[in-house]
Amino acid sequence: MNTSKNFVLHSNWPPSGDQPEAIEALTQSIKNGNRFQTLMGVTGSGKTFTVANVIANLNRPALVLAHNKTLAAQLYSEFKNFFPENAVRYFVSYYDYYQPEAYIPSSDTYIEKDASINDRIERLRLAATKALIERRDVIVVASVSCIYGLGLKETYEQAIMSFKVNDRIDQRDFLAKLVGNYYERSDFTPEQGKFRVRGDTVEIFPAYEENVCVRVTFFDDEIEKIDLTEPLTGHVIENVNEASIFPARHYVTQDDAIKTSTPLILKELEKIENDFKDKGKLIEAQRIRMRTLYDLEMLQEAGYCSGIENYSVYLDGRKHGEPPGTLIDFFPDDYICIVDESHITLPQVRGMFNGDRARKNSLVENGFRLPSCLDNRPLEWNEFEARMKQAVFVSATPGDYEMNTSKIIAEQIIRPTGIPDPEVEILPAKNQIDDLVDKLRDCEKKNQRALVLTLTKKSSEDLADYLKELKFKVKYIHSELNTFERAELIRDLRAGKINVLVGINLLREGMDLPEVTLVAILDADREGYLRSYRSLIQIMGRAARNIDSKILLYADNLTDSIKIAVNETKRRRKKQIAFNKAHNIKPVSIIKDVLDLLPPELSAAFDKDEKISSSANKISNKKSKMTIPELERLMWEAVEKLDFEKAAILRDTIAEIKTKDL
Repeated sequence: MNTSKNFVLHSNWPPSGDQPEAIEALTQSIKNGNRFQTLMGVTGSGKTFTVANVIANLNRPALVLAHNKTLAAQLYSEFKNFFPENAVRYFVSYYDYYQPEAYIPSSDTYIEKDASINDRIERLRLAATKALIERRDVIVVASVSCIYGLGLKETYEQAIMSFKVNDRIDQRDFLAKLVGNYYERSDFTPEQGKFRVRGDTVEIFPAYEENVCVRVTFFDDEIEKIDLTEPLTGHVIENVNEASIFPARHYVTQDDAIKTSTPLILKELEKIENDFKDKGKLIEAQRIRMRTLYDLEMLQEAGYCSGIENYSVYLDGRKHGEPPGTLIDFFPDDYICIVDESHITLPQVRGMFNGDRARKNSLVENGFRLPSCLDNRPLEWNEFEARMKQAVFVSATPGDYEMNTSKIIAEQIIRPTGIPDPEVEILPAKNQIDDLVDKLRDCEKKNQRALVLTLTKKSSEDLADYLKELKFKVKYIHSELNTFERAELIRDLRAGKINVLVGINLLREGMDLPEVTLVAILDADREGYLRSYRSLIQIMGRAARNIDSKILLYADNLTDSIKIAVNETKRRRKKQIAFNKAHNIKPVSIIKDVLDLLPPELSAAFDKDEKISSSANKISNKKSKMTIPELERLMWEAVEKLDFEKAAILRDTIAEIKTKDL
């Protein structure tokens, strides 16, 4: 099913500075069969552009791994611009809200799983796996959710419905196959993951496509015609001879999976129940029996139960301890793994398994889940490492793992703009707030932007409140903000709606902020993770896109981390200045249009709740992009979650829109 198509890189400029050397070194290293290589590039040196050139040179599928959704969204947007003719896809967690199942023994508190799935993100995830099955010119930008269980690729591929003109199949059997692939019948509203029947015509709205409907026309028990149409207008886009419908979910079970799994689950239940009884844990024994039998009854009657993923080892036909199927399994063996900001991303991957295991162990030990639930898990580090056939680690400050395992380390210090690393000024921490206020006043007069880094959430909140009292246009960026809200804050900073952002460590990696001229790091001499030399260098990099940039380190003591960070900054600055002199380059600040950080399809996915949370009188029929059926669906979701306040706002909004339509 794979098709061959070359990657075509689109760019308004050729590689410059030391980009050509880095591109050549990385390309040759991978072609020579080396497994790991590192691109150690300073902020603003065009590392993403270098990676794009390497992918184009190698012409292989690529997985670009990022450590958070915001960075993944920015990379997705950049790669889409570089490769408009190829398949660039986005794969992150599809939960708007996720509360995993958990048990806290100290307070005897059981927390039931609660989640809200973002339909748009799910569509993008399905589009990613579809592209990997159909073609080779694919780049998937993913968060670490790509190491979590997704279901077996083989089972997913077997469920793909392929058909062509003149195929003989009864329409009822055709519809039954659609239902078996998790498509729902809806004869009124055209929505992804649904189909409708009009006489001899079946219209399918693929779960992974937003603007295409597959219209299949039958003549008796034969497929007479297949058209690709526009979902809303019904206009024919293209007449085709064959088509394929991929499942509406990633997790697909074989037809007899539940039947064959039931005796295995019952056998495990009997063993665990007896173990509890032998230990005198009668409550736990009764609990695991009641919960498991209820799940089995739901599986047999409805084909699904809450927490079905906890039985995945049986439903998939895996052995205990075997790794789950993940997104990585959909890539061919010769794919390239690009680990962005590797000094953060790789440790995050390492930590996923242990955190998941600790939570589930508590559920198992207290009779809420069978031990087989432990097989529903993310990849362990050694499993992930084995799946990195060939990888490029990208970071301004690579970690020890990258430095020790890479065959080559390509250094990219020269910025095409000629901007050297900013000068660093070390000031006493004793009166840091008063001095900072004076520096921020200077920035304000010049209409410049500033980032201020504190050590704790409390100090960030207090400082932001204090600066507000002094009439600064300031906001506090914190971990509770969702992806859309963070993107909005960053856009507001660039646009000048705010001049100062205060935070802890959320502004370090991957954010492109050319308007920032001042980065102030408070309490820089407090040794630790937030003030390690790697963290300091990353933070300093936020001011490396403007010729007027300056770094302020408030410290009473020169720690080893400060010395290393300052010396490295001086080394890079010296090299850039020498390059500028040799090539007669005059440094120029980066000027970029202030655009949404998220591309349109992601903005639509992330801002859904933002639209709803505003009061009803702010939503008009003209301004709201959401249709009445969409609002009604969200209203009933709110009712099911007992969020009656939100449901009431949605109800009033729907009524207001209907009144305006009269």
